[in-house]
Amino acid sequence: MFRRSSAGATEGQAQDSQGTQPQEAPAKSKPPAQTGKGRPTPKRSQAEANRYRSITGSTTSGRGRPAVSTPGRKLTPEEKTKARAAARSDRDRQLQAMRRGEEWALQPRDRGPMKKLARDYVDAHRRPAEFYMYALIVLLIALFSRNKAISTYISPLVIVLIILVAIDGFVIRRGIQKLIAERLPGSSIRGLTIYGLMRALQIRRFRVPAPQVSPGDKI
Repeated sequence: MFRRSSAGATEGQAQDSQGTQPQEAPAKSKPPAQTGKGRPTPKRSQAEANRYRSITGSTTSGRGRPAVSTPGRKLTPEEKTKARAAARSDRDRQLQAMRRGEEWALQPRDRGPMKKLARDYVDAHRRPAEFYMYALIVLLIALFSRNKAISTYISPLVIVLIILVAIDGFVIRRGIQKLIAERLPGSSIRGLTIYGLMRALQIRRFRVPAPQVSPGDKI
């Protein structure tokens, strides 16, 4: 009896193993479209173009707006020229809008109503820090002149400039803090002191965005 049962179990296991094998065969014969991602892998050039495309339609490498073309077709010289001209026009338009202070064209560090108030506060006053760059140019000329009489005054002048900039930074902080409290109560002025001071250190005609107010104007 025991021999028959063991033999029957062995035969049952063999039949089960033989019966399960045909069920695994269809899994191996699935088409690649079902087992994979279901779409062809794009070419490297096309993937790079889509990856580095900015929101304005130009590439981060600065090569301009990619022209619309069918895959596998090279652009003609005329199409390349038109694409470069369009990208140059977009850059010029964005630069002019940035200088005018339009919000959409500004860099992330310049956006927001608090940053605009800080810029207007700095631009509406003549500050000692505004002449810092001119003083540095004079000091550099004096440093390379190799005149011992002039070199003795360079170190004291540098110390005086640093003290003036520190005092001006403290005044800018107080002015911006008061202005924000009046116009945007409850807003934090974190980072606005350094932002205003860095703008005050720039020469007025080279500030970006360009000043929207003149010295002495009320904000």
